[in-house]
Amino acid sequence: MRRSAIGFASFVMLLTLGATAQENRSDISLQGTGFFTRDSSGNGISRTTSDTGGFQVGYRYHINRWLSAEGDYGFGRNTQNYFGSFGESRVRSNVHTVTGDLVVNLPLPIRRIKTYALAGGGGLIFDPTGNSGGSLPGASTQAKGAFLYGAGADYALTRHFSLRAEYRGFVYKNPDFGLASLHTDNWTHTAQPSAGIVFRF
Repeated sequence: MRRSAIGFASFVMLLTLGATAQENRSDISLQGTGFFTRDSSGNGISRTTSDTGGFQVGYRYHINRWLSAEGDYGFGRNTQNYFGSFGESRVRSNVHTVTGDLVVNLPLPIRRIKTYALAGGGGLIFDPTGNSGGSLPGASTQAKGAFLYGAGADYALTRHFSLRAEYRGFVYKNPDFGLASLHTDNWTHTAQPSAGIVFRF
């Protein structure tokens, strides 16, 4: 009887440990972001972009203690300014970012702080707002594939809540909104620093 009780208790403990191991493998995040794009030029056209802010929401699944998979959606709004033989043209657009990446947790011997690096890809979708003073006839919504890299750190407040500070970089071709007159055929880079809160469950 005693042996059976010990066996049963051991079985319950293993189930509990297994359930605990499965807990807290997911987290969702909400962050405020900046959006800073490098000026570039090509085909006799120069392009500048207004700096702006936005937000990002994400889901991260922790495969093990070292590796995670993540999906994110971000939103911002900026104005692309093009200069060429045609003079100056401006297109104000909503910018949607949809990305997926792998996250590698980095060892850092500081209590409550977890650091990580990430790399992946996705798309930036430029959707003209049609606002007066920031619209061109014929400008249409355009998606651009992007390479994504970054790093960040989480500071644990409780078992389930953390603060997150992060930097992401996007490398992609300049948008031209489907207009040949704005086609620079050149690459650009957007820096996206962010900070926010994480809920782990």
